[in-house]
Amino acid sequence: MSLGEPLPADFFDRDPREVAVDIIGFVLAHRSPEGVTSGIIVETEAYRPDDPACHAYRGPTMRNRTIFGPPGLAYVYLSYGMHSMLNVVCEPEGVGSAVLVRALRPLEGKDLMARRRGRSSHLCDGPGRLAQALGIGLHHDGCDLTRGPIVLRPGAPPEGEIVSTTRVGISRGTGLPWRYLLLGDPDVSVHPKVVFERGLVRSDYLAGSGLP
Repeated sequence: MSLGEPLPADFFDRDPREVAVDIIGFVLAHRSPEGVTSGIIVETEAYRPDDPACHAYRGPTMRNRTIFGPPGLAYVYLSYGMHSMLNVVCEPEGVGSAVLVRALRPLEGKDLMARRRGRSSHLCDGPGRLAQALGIGLHHDGCDLTRGPIVLRPGAPPEGEIVSTTRVGISRGTGLPWRYLLLGDPDVSVHPKVVFERGLVRSDYLAGSGLP
């Protein structure tokens, strides 16, 4: 089973708030020795270096060095020492910004996802859950998402309305409306209490890139 054509590095060399909206409806896929698993992205969060919730806020360390790398890398870290969180590095090398992939609609390899999760429901409705379902771990930190084995590939415009709301699971920068999701989608991790912007659409970058 093919992973499909991955996105080029320059796709990610932009403001993460723009990338976070553009990849709603795109496919995140992972080919592992166990098989291919994938899902349609339905929720994301953006993080920038001037944002107190961003890991780059206090500068580079050995633990966060990947977020300062070139665009298109996977920045994977452990939340609470146990849950892998997959981020996509954005903007030029040295900046320190990323998009956290928060939720997927399961697509390929659902049986494998269920075995990894130890359950048949709620497979990818949260960043830790989707990483476990797709077999993504800390050893994938620094993986080049433009080459594999983890890739993002273009997808059709999503059915449903993309909205922005506040991020969740953080203690700083809580008022920034940098979480983006498909309103009403059952696979979203946390449904919004307040919607800041409605009817968000993909950027002009996609219109001129030849991507769907």
